[in-house]
Amino acid sequence: MMYYSRLKMGSVLAVCLIGLLLCLPNVFRMPGANLPWRQIHLGLDLRGGSYLLMRVDLDTLARGRLETLTDGVRQSLLKAGLGYRNLVADPKLGAVTFTPRSPAEHDRDLAILADLPAATPNEFAISTLADGRIAVTLSPGALRTRASDAVAQSIEIVRRRIDATGAVDPEITRQGDDRIVVQLPGISDPNRIKQLLGTTAKMTFHLVAEGVSPGGAAPPGVDMLPMQDDPKQLVPVMHHVDVDGADLTNARAGQDNQSGQWAIDFTLDSVGTRQFAEVTRDNLGKPFAIVLDNKVITAPVIRGVIPSGNGQITGNYTAQSATDLALLLRAGALPAPLEVIEQRSIGPTLGADSIRAGAISLGIGFLLVVGFMAVFYGLFGWYANLALVANLILIVAVLSLFQATLTLPGMAGMLLTLGMAVDANILINERIREEVQRGRTPLAAMQAGFERATSTIVDSNATALLAHVMLFVFGTGPVRGFALTITIGIVTTLFTTLLLSRMLMVRWYATTRPTILPV
Repeated sequence: MMYYSRLKMGSVLAVCLIGLLLCLPNVFRMPGANLPWRQIHLGLDLRGGSYLLMRVDLDTLARGRLETLTDGVRQSLLKAGLGYRNLVADPKLGAVTFTPRSPAEHDRDLAILADLPAATPNEFAISTLADGRIAVTLSPGALRTRASDAVAQSIEIVRRRIDATGAVDPEITRQGDDRIVVQLPGISDPNRIKQLLGTTAKMTFHLVAEGVSPGGAAPPGVDMLPMQDDPKQLVPVMHHVDVDGADLTNARAGQDNQSGQWAIDFTLDSVGTRQFAEVTRDNLGKPFAIVLDNKVITAPVIRGVIPSGNGQITGNYTAQSATDLALLLRAGALPAPLEVIEQRSIGPTLGADSIRAGAISLGIGFLLVVGFMAVFYGLFGWYANLALVANLILIVAVLSLFQATLTLPGMAGMLLTLGMAVDANILINERIREEVQRGRTPLAAMQAGFERATSTIVDSNATALLAHVMLFVFGTGPVRGFALTITIGIVTTLFTTLLLSRMLMVRWYATTRPTILPV
């Protein structure tokens, strides 16, 4: 149809106008304007910054779950008055095994362990091995679920830690089964961020074991942990966790009223407050260790009952280290350690050079295309050029609307989109030219040209769209940036070529009623 109703024309123009408005913040700085959209996010290769690829240590996660399960088995058996021998966690089997104190207690052991608390249904299976040992085996499915949840939880904790540092527009995404990508625009030296993310910040409170020599072997249920300030000094602490740092609701850096040194004041929730009050009431005069990532920060002696749930961590802290530790405690402990396996830093000067080079390439390519279309197709070529301008505006508008990230490969994708859009316009103009040469009237030639070209344009762009969507879904890094821009560009190309260009030609024909087409 070579007829455009006022509603259809108004809709096309409205889309173009909205696109232009969305682009304005990227061209003109309007700090006082309260707009619901912002500038396009620039990727690290354009803005400068740091890229960290981190791996979640799932092996440590599995070992930690086995240790927790071992402690749960021990506590359940002791509470029931049942003995055991050789209670150990076997990482190879993924199980906790032990030998019953006597064959007569075997069935009672199984009955007690059947009520062992599980994090998820069917998390573990209880069986008897050929040698008479009882095994509590973690199921592979439960481990996979725990690992997936740990990565998701790590991403959230990483985001909270980075947000607390004041970093602007960080991008934190999951990659594969156990990796996290952290992009920090504008931060060229991420050493502090790496230190914050590399700290698990798992804080626990334990009673110090009495009658155990620091230089001797640790008896069952006791761990020999080093002091944070003096790793050579070992402290025998009970393996059982009396209060978990997960019960913290707040942590703030401040100065101790008596010594004036920097310390961390913390507050526990209702569960932690009750446990803290119980352990301080039942263990007056005994040392109580505060452990952070398997290192003893301090082990003060309990002088009285602490019912308020408020406490203080002291040590050789500076203002920065106390602030960082408080930040980590507020953000929460990572479920497993993070290891930096790749790091890249791009300076702001290099990013500015990339923007300049990309803009020059895009500008030169655009001018060459405009000149080609004007020379070869005359007035219809200029209409195609207007559609190209609208195409670029709409690409930038969509990127701004969805706060997408523009990368250097993305700018290359914009340039490639220009070529694809030109190809579509050339196809339309050539089809119209062929119809004119066959002797058709101007209106019939325009209608036949669009009809013959439309199916080809839609088919080719639909195929390209599918391919680039797959690239965006399964690709990583620069590939995703390229695929995103091309995907948006294909959609805007179909709009500007099949709707905007045709509308301009139809309006020109309706106004001038020519006898010869300028093509």
